[in-house]
Amino acid sequence: QVQLVESGGGAVQAGGSLRLSCAASGRTFIGYTMGWFRQAPGKEREIVAAITWSSSIIQYADSVKGRFTISRDNAKNTVYLQMNSLDPKDTAVYYCAARARPGLEDWGTTRLYDYWGHGTQVTVSS
Repeated sequence: QVQLVESGGGAVQAGGSLRLSCAASGRTFIGYTMGWFRQAPGKEREIVAAITWSSSIIQYADSVKGRFTISRDNAKNTVYLQMNSLDPKDTAVYYCAARARPGLEDWGTTRLYDYWGHGTQVTVSS
């Protein structure tokens, strides 16, 4: 059974930082591209960042560039999202996702991701 389990969410004041983790288990994720998405109340799920297997290609949504950093440790089957300078607009449920499709073409298309975590809540207060 494939599982992606997010952790590290919580409540923080504006300007603060959080580090999200996503642990993958149940199969090998060799070659998989990993992504972080988020969904705020009443809004569609949107891409935040994505990273290829080798970490050679990384993409960020414009709204988080310069503030968020995605990384992965393949030996631990874990992907991270370091979030700095958090803003109340970053408040959302954050989801980890994995796809077998290589590279980052159409990296923000949710239907192209094969596995999803259940999400972790991030709340940023002003």
